[in-house]
Amino acid sequence: MTAVAHVDVLAAAERISGLVLRTPVLEISPGLFLKLELLQHSGSFKVRGAFNRMVSAGALPDSGVIAASGGNHGLAVAYAAKALGVRAEIFVPEVTSPVKVAGLEALGAHITQTGAIYSEAAEAAGKRAAETGALTVHAYDQAEVVAGQGTTGLEIMAQTGGVDTVVVAVGGGGFAAGITLGTEGAASPRIVAVEPERIPTLHAALRAGEPVPVDVGGVAADALGATQLGGLAFEILSGPRVESVLVSDEAIVAARRTLWERHRVAAEHAGAAAYAALPAGVYRPGAGERVAVVVCGSNTDPATLTGP
Repeated sequence: MTAVAHVDVLAAAERISGLVLRTPVLEISPGLFLKLELLQHSGSFKVRGAFNRMVSAGALPDSGVIAASGGNHGLAVAYAAKALGVRAEIFVPEVTSPVKVAGLEALGAHITQTGAIYSEAAEAAGKRAAETGALTVHAYDQAEVVAGQGTTGLEIMAQTGGVDTVVVAVGGGGFAAGITLGTEGAASPRIVAVEPERIPTLHAALRAGEPVPVDVGGVAADALGATQLGGLAFEILSGPRVESVLVSDEAIVAARRTLWERHRVAAEHAGAAAYAALPAGVYRPGAGERVAVVVCGSNTDPATLTGP
């Protein structure tokens, strides 16, 4: 496993500057910030890691790039590939939402929908990459991808003037791991890593002492549906700065509705998972604690924002 560190996040920030957006921060109450990464190109943070992986590879093969995804990573890879003028082939599982499939089509990606869950689509993508020689852009367990996602952490610290805690959702763990590295410094904040109860990849890994398979289900499965935490993420997220908490599907649905009704933030279920930890009470900030919550994805049908 290739190690990744804070210096790699700094290098990624320089490498992808001008290719990704510096997404805004909204202070919704004193000391409580929403990092609106759902406003990023392709509707999620994933484009940061996709660009960093592709640009750092140098000359890309004629066969282009290939990725497996629940949807958001595929959209990011397709967006980056289109921006860089190369072919993108994306494998998605059957649980991928029609909104995300339509987005992939609009970006000109070559789509294969196969397998019931992400891991089955990833297996098919791996076989295809071996056949074609395309550059694989992993959804979360690749050093360049983790470093790219970590640029979100750099922005959070700069835009807020520093926080005590960053609350972030976990699927395969690459985003939370990147943010952990990106916020490393003299006053490193605590990382509250939030997962749906029905997809506890980090929680199970910490309990077992290593990444282990988990069942996948629930409202956020199309974006947080990794069956096992990435090895890089485990190395980083098993440190003392990280607290793992679980939220119910009901809490995620309620948080998504609140983000829309109170703040007009149109998040997908996975995008609302981190915020769900606060109203659900599984994470309670202390008096005067400065907290940044990452709202990480917006690829959803807006007609469902007030429903389940």
